[in-house]
Amino acid sequence: MYIAIIIVFIIGYACIAFEHTLKIDKAAIALLTGTICWVLFMYGSDSLIPQIASGESAGWIDERLKEHLGDIAEILFFLMGAMTIVEIIDAHEGFSIITDRIKTTNRVKLVWILGVLTFFLSAALDNLTTAIVMAALLRKMIKNKEDLWMFAGILIIAANAGGAWSPIGDVTTIMLWIGGQITAGNIITQIFIPSLVCLLVPLIIMTFRFKGNIESISPHSEHSIPVTHYEKKLVFSVGIGALLFVPIFKSITGLPPFMGILMGLGVVWILTELIHKSKSPKLKKPLTIAGVLQRIDTPSILFFLGILIAVGSLQSAGHLVDLAQILDNNLNNIYLVNSAIGVLSSIVDNVPLVAGAMGMYSLETYPVDDTFWELLAFCAGTGGSILIIGSAAGVAIMGILNIDFMWYVKNISLLAIAGYVAGILTFIALN
Repeated sequence: MYIAIIIVFIIGYACIAFEHTLKIDKAAIALLTGTICWVLFMYGSDSLIPQIASGESAGWIDERLKEHLGDIAEILFFLMGAMTIVEIIDAHEGFSIITDRIKTTNRVKLVWILGVLTFFLSAALDNLTTAIVMAALLRKMIKNKEDLWMFAGILIIAANAGGAWSPIGDVTTIMLWIGGQITAGNIITQIFIPSLVCLLVPLIIMTFRFKGNIESISPHSEHSIPVTHYEKKLVFSVGIGALLFVPIFKSITGLPPFMGILMGLGVVWILTELIHKSKSPKLKKPLTIAGVLQRIDTPSILFFLGILIAVGSLQSAGHLVDLAQILDNNLNNIYLVNSAIGVLSSIVDNVPLVAGAMGMYSLETYPVDDTFWELLAFCAGTGGSILIIGSAAGVAIMGILNIDFMWYVKNISLLAIAGYVAGILTFIALN
C-alpha cells in the first residue's frame, strides 16, 4: 500500500497538470485523489503503522484525519473570508482607487509596479491574502488573457518572495517563528535581500521579454452597480483594514489567522448592511455579503481541500518523514537539504516538509536564528513558486484566473527557478 499511495498521488497530480487536455475540473481530480489515498492508507494500516495494534489502527487513522481536517479548515475558512472581503470591495468598485492611480499601460513599467507592490504587501498581509487581492486588481486592469496570466505568474513569485522575509508573510515562516527557531527581527534582516533578489531576477528577465502596451479594460466596459464615492472609499478602507488587522489580531490574541479574518468579515458584513439598508432589494443584493457569496470560487476551495487531504495522507503514512530522512542521509549539507526542500515544496505542501525538518532537527543541533532555519524559511517560502500548485498563493490565483498548469510550467517555472537559485546564492554569499 505504501507504493500504491504514491502511485495514486502521482496519477492525480498528472491529471491536475493536464486538466485542460482531459477537460475534467482539477477540483474533482483533487478530491478523488485525496479520498483514495486515505482509503488505501486505511486498508494498508497494518503494514504502514506497525507500531499501532491492528485493532486500534482505524481509530488512530480517524484521529489523524480529524487533525488534518482541523488544519485544513483553518486555511479554507481563511481563504473564504479573504475572498469574500475582496469580492465585496470589488462589488463597490473599491479597487478603482488603486487602478485609477496606475496610469501606465506599458508592460515593463506595469510589471515592475505591481511586482514591487505585491512584494511588500505580502510581507504586511501574507502571501495568500495578497494573491487574492492582486488577482482582483489584475482582472480590473488587463483584458488580454495571455497578458493576464503572465502578470499573474510574476505576482505569484512576488507574493511568495515577499512572504518569505516576513515573520507573518508565509505559513511556514509563521511555524518557524512560533516554534522558536527564528526571531522576527533576524528573519527580516537576513532574508530580505535574498527574497528581493528572488523577485528582481524574474523582473529583469521580463524587462527584456515584454514589449509594448497591455490592452487595458475600459472603466465602462463592464456593467456596474451605482455606488457613491463615499461608499466606495468606506468599503475599500474598512475591507483593506480588516485584512491588515489579521496579523495584529493574531499577535494580540494568539488565536489563528482565520479567526481574525472572520472577525473582519463580520465587521464588513454589518457595515454593508447598514449603508445599504434604505436601498431596494434589487439594488442592495449585489452590494451585500449575502449577494457576493454567490460569486466566491467554490471549486478552488474544494481543490484546496482535495490537495491538502492527499498530502495529509502522505504525511500520516510516513512518506514525507521518509523523504526528509533520505534528503538528510544523502545530501548531508544544510544548503543542499534546504534547497531540495524548496524544490519539493512546489510538488507537495511545504507545511508538512517544514514540520518534518522541525521534528528532525532540535534547537540543540541548530540553535535559534541559525543559518539552517533562515535558509529553510527562504526555500520553503519561495520554492513553491516553481509550480503553480506549490503554494497557497499559486493555487488561489490559479482558481481565480483559471490559469492552466502546463501553461505555467512553460512560461513561468523557469523564471521562478532563476529567482529561487539567485536568492539561495545571494544568501550563501551574505553568510
